[in-house]
Amino acid sequence: MSSTHPGRLAAALTGIVALVAGCFALGLHTTMTRAAEAQPAPAPHVDEPASGSHSEVAVFAGGCFWGIQGVFQHVRGVKDAVSGFTGGSQANAAYQLVSTGTTGHAESVQVTYDPHVVSYGHLLQIFFSIHDPTELDEQGPDEGPQYRSAVFPMSTEQAQIAQQYIAQLNGSHAFASRVVTSVEPGHTFYPAEDYHQNYLVQHPDNPYIVINDLPKIATLRRLFPDEFQPKPVLVTQSALASADQASPSH
Repeated sequence: MSSTHPGRLAAALTGIVALVAGCFALGLHTTMTRAAEAQPAPAPHVDEPASGSHSEVAVFAGGCFWGIQGVFQHVRGVKDAVSGFTGGSQANAAYQLVSTGTTGHAESVQVTYDPHVVSYGHLLQIFFSIHDPTELDEQGPDEGPQYRSAVFPMSTEQAQIAQQYIAQLNGSHAFASRVVTSVEPGHTFYPAEDYHQNYLVQHPDNPYIVINDLPKIATLRRLFPDEFQPKPVLVTQSALASADQASPSH
């Protein structure tokens, strides 16, 4: 029977801690560098016309919903940003099931906004500026169709604006690689579990948030200073109730 020498065990543990700390520092440096180098996507040539409505809804998916929700909570004109699932059925719109990548859902964020303050086209511009729309079925460290880059139009008009904007981005070679963001109309949004709401705000020291999502907030503040609001708009229970099963209108 063999035993491990206490000194060797301590040295091994110290080495593991140092390795983990080094990986964390490297990941943070990489994402912060990318955030500092990011450039704003060009403004869309086509946008929604002015209307009498002061409240409209848009749904975006760009990787883990914690960061996307956190970004839109800091955009002026946004009244609410709720994390949830879009693309599949209500029966399996639950985090543990969606995480398998087999339900058809994408982790997404439903944004309620005032079009007199921020337009749908401008929300698209922000969305394409704070995530990588050239990654297929992945975003940063997360892989699978549930992390795909997608736009879920809530109207025919939104679908046309999104499709034309993606064509514009690809036609102008705005990104080094082709934009693979899908436009998927006709899907219902289902809010995620309560513990996912306001996650970035409530857990700013979470290593995942620090490495992958806080740089998105920094990018928003740097690229869109006029649209950045320091105090985030937080999700409330009434907002969750109103967001439940929001479906497209035509």
